[in-house]
Amino acid sequence: MKKTRVRFAPSPTGPLHIGGVRTALYNYLFAKKQQGDFILRIEDTDSQRFVPGAEDYIIEAFAWLGLSFDEGPHVGGKYAPYRQSERKAIYRQYVEQLLKAGKAYIAFDTPAQLEAKRAEVANFQYDASTRDAMTNSLTLSEADVKQRIASGEQYVVRIKIEPDHTIVVNDLIRGQVTVNSSVLDDKVLYKSADELPTYHLANIVDDHLMEITHVIRGEEWLPSAPLHVTLYDYLGWTDTMPQFAHLPLLLKPEGNGKLSKRDGDRLGFPVFPLQWTDPATGEISSGYREKGYLPEAVVNFLSLLGWNPGNDQEILSLQDTITLFSLEKCSKSGAKFDYKKGEWFNHQYIQQLPNEKLAEMFLPIVAQHTGGAPCALPLQQIVALVKDRVTYVKDLWEQASFFYIAPTEYDEKTVQKRWKPESAEQLTELIGVLDGIDDFSAQNTETLVMQWITNKEYHLGNIMNAFRLALVGESKGPHLFDITEIIGKTETIARLERAIAKLKITN
Repeated sequence: MKKTRVRFAPSPTGPLHIGGVRTALYNYLFAKKQQGDFILRIEDTDSQRFVPGAEDYIIEAFAWLGLSFDEGPHVGGKYAPYRQSERKAIYRQYVEQLLKAGKAYIAFDTPAQLEAKRAEVANFQYDASTRDAMTNSLTLSEADVKQRIASGEQYVVRIKIEPDHTIVVNDLIRGQVTVNSSVLDDKVLYKSADELPTYHLANIVDDHLMEITHVIRGEEWLPSAPLHVTLYDYLGWTDTMPQFAHLPLLLKPEGNGKLSKRDGDRLGFPVFPLQWTDPATGEISSGYREKGYLPEAVVNFLSLLGWNPGNDQEILSLQDTITLFSLEKCSKSGAKFDYKKGEWFNHQYIQQLPNEKLAEMFLPIVAQHTGGAPCALPLQQIVALVKDRVTYVKDLWEQASFFYIAPTEYDEKTVQKRWKPESAEQLTELIGVLDGIDDFSAQNTETLVMQWITNKEYHLGNIMNAFRLALVGESKGPHLFDITEIIGKTETIARLERAIAKLKITN
């Protein structure tokens, strides 16, 4: 049985859209389920749109996501090179094969001529009904064609689509798709200007030579599938034609249409895996990594946008997803990009992180806010107390900053609600209780303070709310006596004294 081989073939024209990541992920899952190969191929034949740094960005993004390629420009492989710009000589022979077989022809029409024809003919399309009126090797003599080429005149090679033929595309997700060839135009396959093929020819040749067995790509490529089936036929490769699967689009979170960067900018979520700085404009676009997402959460989130495992399970490890994945369970309709669900996934994965690992990730954030001073507080204990309140690792600082920096200001609404006329006197008395405690563990301190409150017949809520306000500066945070254990007796008393002094004056 032939080994499963799939490819992800992005163009290095900018940052990798999250929809492209989802396509690559489904290729990866399918390949690994079949014990097959996952290949990266860089389709850089459009020299006008090439963006420096885009290829490195793509490779770095998948390294961060933990989706490793078996072959590619950065890892090599027996089908190298994996950049189409380095495969010019390979494509040229197939251009010649199509020309000799009469399946393609040379066209000299200039951009100005084509624009004039579009203005003249409504819905103009270069095809069997119009090509006889254009400047190409079907209307020119052989000598004229040779003379034009010899003089350096630029040209393109177009596929010759025969009209009124039935083309059948068998799609693993959408079933059988039938198209009449008359709706197709004679697409450009090769440009003499840069001696490079277009996407249409290059990807067919590469898929054949690299022995790709399945082409899993976005729905937007479905209209080009009949052309690609035709090319396989023209080149005599129908027996080795890969199976096609066209994935549903990722749709806007609100309204209709395809997910775009504007949606992310408007609603405040990334549409790229990593932060991207446009080399031309300097514009910075946010990324999932820099936003604070865990790569495992992103992969889990994306895997369920257009595919269903067949059960109610949502939290899936990568290995679980591979085991359950099948193209038959992929949807035909578009998937709404529920970015709030993405946040939920990240929260769930943060909860699953060992406290040791989370503390390691939090340490640079603490250092950034505290001037890089060595952290004497028990970081693992702190993250364990507050992590259930966060969506991103960076949120830990908002939830835990009071451990490191004593409040100097107190939330006004909380003061009005929680600081009573008797609070200063009662907290002064509490200082005396705390000062006499030797074992300042949370359990022991809580026991002794509760005994004092009971004996004095004080209102429990009033004492504890004022106590929390003094330690934290507002009405938030984990169990109060977990806080006192971590910051210690000296700091706890100092914060009480500061709050009493300040709030006695302001109230």
